[in-house]
Amino acid sequence: MEADDVARLERATVAGVAPRRVVERDGWILGLDDGPMGRARSAAPLAHEPPPPVTPALVEAYAVEGLPASFRVPDLAPLSPVIRCLAEAGYRPSEPTWMMTAGSGVVSSFANPGVRGPWPVLLAAPDEDWAATFCGPGFDADEGARRVAQLSRSPGARYAAVREGDRTLAVGVLSRAGGVGGIHGMRTAPDQRGQGHAGRILAAFAREAAAWGLKELVLQVEAGNPARRLYRAAGFTELWRYWYWR
Repeated sequence: MEADDVARLERATVAGVAPRRVVERDGWILGLDDGPMGRARSAAPLAHEPPPPVTPALVEAYAVEGLPASFRVPDLAPLSPVIRCLAEAGYRPSEPTWMMTAGSGVVSSFANPGVRGPWPVLLAAPDEDWAATFCGPGFDADEGARRVAQLSRSPGARYAAVREGDRTLAVGVLSRAGGVGGIHGMRTAPDQRGQGHAGRILAAFAREAAAWGLKELVLQVEAGNPARRLYRAAGFTELWRYWYWR
């Protein structure tokens, strides 16, 4: 992948989770935030080849904010010098996660209104029921509330809610930045999984992104998350796997 494409996707990824401060330094984009979302409080390379240096200025940027330095690095061969440098400095990898992309036109045809359940509504801001579902049974309520607060800051985002009667069954977030639609915060109530709600949210997001003139969607999913199969079925493909080095 060309360096410009890597930079575009990484900038869109960080913008979508709205860190309180973002800086670019020495070939890295740094999310400076104390929230729960790793993408908002880690540094990612803006190009893979040649690899950017791991400089003291990166660690210093986090120290100035009172934050521990964290690096989000793809496990690609060109970045092996970065990985080696971090390992030698005492950082350890965790949370392997896939970066996936798809065309909005492909994903928009994944589900149809009225098939197997209610179609999502798209909100300009998360309401109380949306937040309650995000933090509901099966999820860590405190951590969920912090994620809701962070995602609520995403500029121009849409918040999907699949609802039946007075209950919200599934939620998600669509951000927009740098000509890319970013998908975040996909959650379905435990007793509603397997009912197609997430697929309909993906399709609704793809149609909204297309209406915004965005042809590309991006998301991140932990390597062990079974939702990865759903994303593949919807047309997403893996670009690279990254690890958090902390």
